[in-house]
Amino acid sequence: MTMDKVFARFANATAHITGTPGAFLVCVALVVTWAVTGPFFGFSETWQLVINTGTTIVTFLMVFLIQNTQNRDTAAIQTKLDELIRSSAAEDQFIGIEKLTDQELARLHSHCERLAQQSHQALERAASERLRRRS
Repeated sequence: MTMDKVFARFANATAHITGTPGAFLVCVALVVTWAVTGPFFGFSETWQLVINTGTTIVTFLMVFLIQNTQNRDTAAIQTKLDELIRSSAAEDQFIGIEKLTDQELARLHSHCERLAQQSHQALERAASERLRRRS
């Protein structure tokens, strides 16, 4: 098995496990245990360093795992959307737009908003026309 597959499986499993209520409760229990032990250690710098170091290391590693999982999820969603666009009557210009710059995306978004507003106005006119004809 390739390193990519091993890491993907590990990242998925870790993201799944750490996103559960049980994992959250374990973390709360660890923090409460750490806080309760404070008086026994005189709230020393070493006692504080334990929680600071532990949370920093966990946070640092989780950033990479979560980012990996999100990157794969985003790529899968984009691929699915591209296939839906390609196989429908939608405009092919939308395939691959995730690679555009922020400015290009903003222009395309404004264009789509204008088209949506025009469609909405046309629907309102048609509904008004139907009501007028019934009267």
